[in-house]
Amino acid sequence: MRSQLRAQEREIRMLQRAGVPTAAAELLLSRMRAKVDDLCEEREALRNSGASLTGRS
Repeated sequence: MRSQLRAQEREIRMLQRAGVPTAAAELLLSRMRAKVDDLCEEREALRNSGASLTGRS
C-alpha cells in the first residue's frame, strides 16, 4: 500500500513539473496517507491484543 502512495507522489511531482495544479491531489494523498497510518495502528493493536490472548509473543 505504501508503494502505491509513493507512486502517487511521483505522479504528483511530474504534474507539478509540467505546471499542472496539484492542490486537490496533494490533499487527497495526505488523507490517504493518514488512513493508511490509522489502519496500520489498528492492525498493530489487534496483533498485540491477539498475542496476549493466545499467549504468543
